[in-house]
Amino acid sequence: MSEYVLTNMRSMGEPLLADKSGALPGSAGEPWPAGTSTPLLTSPRGREMFSYLPSYYENSRVMQADVNAKGVELDRLFEALNETLEQFFVRTATWGLDRWESELGIETDPGKPLDQRRAVVESKLRGSGKFSGRLVKSVAEAYYGGKVDVFFQPSEWSFTVKFVDSAGIPPNLNDLIAVIGELKPAHLALKFEFSYLLIRDIHEVLTLNQMEQISLNQFAGGDPVGQ
Repeated sequence: MSEYVLTNMRSMGEPLLADKSGALPGSAGEPWPAGTSTPLLTSPRGREMFSYLPSYYENSRVMQADVNAKGVELDRLFEALNETLEQFFVRTATWGLDRWESELGIETDPGKPLDQRRAVVESKLRGSGKFSGRLVKSVAEAYYGGKVDVFFQPSEWSFTVKFVDSAGIPPNLNDLIAVIGELKPAHLALKFEFSYLLIRDIHEVLTLNQMEQISLNQFAGGDPVGQ
């Protein structure tokens, strides 16, 4: 049996095996020598394309390598297309978020988590029209990701945003304050109402492991607003 060595013939990063004469085994329908490593069709689209070929190519390493190389290129193409499509939607955008922010006049902060940046963009998109409780609710829920209630106190020239279905202070509260500040009339004061966990809410209800997953700022007496 010939001794096989690696050559510089590669298929998208996968080495092909050849003997010292440079010939590739498995070509022209020849069986692949026993005991040698078997390259696999790693590309999903490569496997799909290979399934369309006649059965006599099934053991051909040349055809496997050729189809896999083409499949890898197609995989990358479709991945790039899908990733580009995601940039057209705020909730899935990643590297395209700066374009949304630029269009809406939002300062880009690369250090901020993507979900918070998306929330700022989405709330900005929602924040158009006449000022109302419904508008504030729509904008706040874009940040919060949960249910929000809005109450007006006309006698106090203020309104309150209440976070309903989660405990603690939202991590991007300062962004929400800034956006609502741009929407509300100057004579109305903005207030927030938060829900906090108490000992009675978790005593004999949650396990120790479950309690360890709860951040401190979800409990009464936790982190102050804005921290």
